[in-house]
Amino acid sequence: MEQKKARFHMPGFTINAQFNLVFLNMYRNMPQFFREEAEIASFYDAFSPAVWNGGRTIGGYSCDEATIRNILAAFNDLGMPLRFTFTNPVLKEEHLKDEYCNMIMRLANNGLNEVIVASPLLEAYIREKYPKYKITSSTCKRLTDPELVRQELEKDYHVVVLDYDLNNHFDVLEQLPHKEKCELLINSCCAPRCPFRSEEYRLVGLQQIAYNEHMKKHPDKPFNMSDYSADTVKKNIKCPSKGNNIFDSMKCSHHISPDAIREKYLPMGYHQFKIEGRTASKLFLLENYMYYLMKPECRDEARFLFLHNLERNGLIKIG
Repeated sequence: MEQKKARFHMPGFTINAQFNLVFLNMYRNMPQFFREEAEIASFYDAFSPAVWNGGRTIGGYSCDEATIRNILAAFNDLGMPLRFTFTNPVLKEEHLKDEYCNMIMRLANNGLNEVIVASPLLEAYIREKYPKYKITSSTCKRLTDPELVRQELEKDYHVVVLDYDLNNHFDVLEQLPHKEKCELLINSCCAPRCPFRSEEYRLVGLQQIAYNEHMKKHPDKPFNMSDYSADTVKKNIKCPSKGNNIFDSMKCSHHISPDAIREKYLPMGYHQFKIEGRTASKLFLLENYMYYLMKPECRDEARFLFLHNLERNGLIKIG
């Protein structure tokens, strides 16, 4: 019988592009280190400072067309899709014609790349203007009612990312239709049932818009992340889980271990799994990659070789 695959969607194709390409090369050339069921399915992120981006604020200067083309080619030429995190929930009509975001969509419009959405307004625009893209429904929608999740799964989405509060509600998971379309966020450091998360997604969206506007008007002036819109002046996004790491996430009720993926979720019919961390440190990514994709008995050697290759490529300096 063919081994069921756990399809991992990995964080960061911009700042951590080279880091991820080194890991992808290791995946392709050293399969003996990897769990038999593990498969790298895509990398997700957004080019800074795309106003359509959501979930995490991304700063920095706009990538030029050559940089975007190079990153697209680096992953796409290996057959690896990029998924754009265009999940800003507070977009308005005026943002749909953003030149930078539309340039990205045009450059990546090859039928391989995908887009993650939360805004119905942006989703309708992308479906009309860029029909080649596979569309994922974002976890930023915070759909925790099982009936609403069922309705979402009946819609024309390639993938639906479930709210992580459903991760270990097996009574719900067993009954969901279209399990092949469900993606589970497996390593979130956020608190279970966090009462602030929907508001945080809204504030991040406002912050991304304000940052984008600031960079257009004042490219040489620092942007104050806590002072970015009329209704949130001087209001910081206060996250109760800020600073949590991979070991903290393992203690959360919504954590999904690699053994649970193999023994519970794959047999249930779930095979899409998201590793978060696109704005996290390389150390956070390293440990999550080792934990989820490597055979336990190979982790130490794989970690050593990965660090060696990172150093050889000038991405880290050790010693």
